[in-house]
Amino acid sequence: MSTSSQSPAPLGGKHALITGASRGIGFAIAQRLLHEGARVTLLGRQLAAVTEVAEKLSASDAYAVAADVTNSGQMRAAIQDASSRFGAIDILVNNAGQATSAPLHKMEDALWHTMLSVNLTGTYYGMRYVLPSMVQRDFGRIVNVASTAGLKGYPYVSAYSAAKHGVIGLTRSVALEVAGRNITVNAVCPGYTDTDIVRETVRNIQEKTQRSEADALAALVANNPQRRLIRCEEVANAVAWLCLPGSESITGQSIAVAGGEIM
Repeated sequence: MSTSSQSPAPLGGKHALITGASRGIGFAIAQRLLHEGARVTLLGRQLAAVTEVAEKLSASDAYAVAADVTNSGQMRAAIQDASSRFGAIDILVNNAGQATSAPLHKMEDALWHTMLSVNLTGTYYGMRYVLPSMVQRDFGRIVNVASTAGLKGYPYVSAYSAAKHGVIGLTRSVALEVAGRNITVNAVCPGYTDTDIVRETVRNIQEKTQRSEADALAALVANNPQRRLIRCEEVANAVAWLCLPGSESITGQSIAVAGGEIM
């Protein structure tokens, strides 16, 4: 008779912080990293929302902090709070984002600045405040949730696309800065994903074109060879792979999770 012992969780002892973690892709990433053994801090703008999610996920291994990712002081304080709870951050997932559409010639300045602040500056602040500890410890995994809009252009989302292109450039530059410190920096680039933001986009298409929901969705996924929305869990799987042991040589990459849209 033989006995087998359960192998330790691959991310056991690691502390992951995920921004925009109360729903959608962020929630799926938190679930997956917890499953791999990490302790997870969920960061969102509304403390009540992320606290509810943290309690649902794990009473002991999930923690909630509140911050506006566009606010430098709030991000610094939230990261310090998280580090006091679970120790230094080993894994950072910059997931918080916002998408609003408008043709460029009708765009308000405020929309442009909001898209860059949330999607690009927020990513910068997250990296800025976790990297010193990662460099000191010679370990870190950073994954920035970008978009296929950071790899190609889409009409009517020029500000969002510009911000996500910026995230990919930031990812590549920082990856080179820390490549010798056992710190990897990568981006995942989902196509249209089954989230509240995309469902709102479908409703907007319906209102503006009088199409049915099915027709509006079909128009949205027309460039995806699989003709479907990406699932949040599929994005989470890609993020987890970049954080798990065995991915140490993968850095500075922008990985499309898009059903073959980007080739």
